[in-house]
Amino acid sequence: MGRGKVELKRIENKISRQVTFSKRRSGLLKKAHEISVLCDAEVALIVFSTKGKLFEYASTDSSMERILERYERYCYAERQLLATDSESQQEGTWAMEYPKLVARLEVLQRNMRHYVGEDTDALSLRELQHLEQQLDIALKRIRSKKNQLMHESISQLHKKEKAMQEQNNQLSKLMKENDKRVEEPQKDDQNPSQLFLLPTSKPFPFPALTIGGAYQEMRELEEQADPEAEVPARTNTNIPAWMFSHVG
Repeated sequence: MGRGKVELKRIENKISRQVTFSKRRSGLLKKAHEISVLCDAEVALIVFSTKGKLFEYASTDSSMERILERYERYCYAERQLLATDSESQQEGTWAMEYPKLVARLEVLQRNMRHYVGEDTDALSLRELQHLEQQLDIALKRIRSKKNQLMHESISQLHKKEKAMQEQNNQLSKLMKENDKRVEEPQKDDQNPSQLFLLPTSKPFPFPALTIGGAYQEMRELEEQADPEAEVPARTNTNIPAWMFSHVG
């Protein structure tokens, strides 16, 4: 019976993986030696294990350094060749693209002159109509952008106005509170005697400077307080001082 096909995937078992690595490494080194002898080829083989251990093989008549130097020279020459081919292809591409770019630039410059109203004599009616449509579309876009900017500016102004109004209200409130604080000490500094004054409907009558005037005014006040009460008759016993000087 023949050996079954081995599935190429990583061996999970560590011991089996190490055994397989050892067997396959020996076979690989053997194959490299056989191809160098049978075909007279320069062979260099480098293998690093999982743990970083180096295994190498070089042909009998060659050393590893000589083969690596030859490999580097070949790679450098290959890169230079590819770069030269790429530059030559790019130069050929630019040489083909240059006339196309010049023609496109001329078309764009001519269109720019048409948009500003220059060199329109050679245009046909259909071309002029197409140019007019393009200008109308451009004007609509410009007006739309202008209106958008104006609305944004107005919105910003409204926001600033609202913020300034709120700031003004806060300042007014602070000024009113400051005025109240200034008025309160002034009320406390007023004359204390004024706090005991009672409001009256009419001014208090002053006594007359005549004999019996005080009695007469007092009687009038009593009558006003109680009109039905009987007030006893009284005589004026207050004699002026000048009468005593003429007695006897």
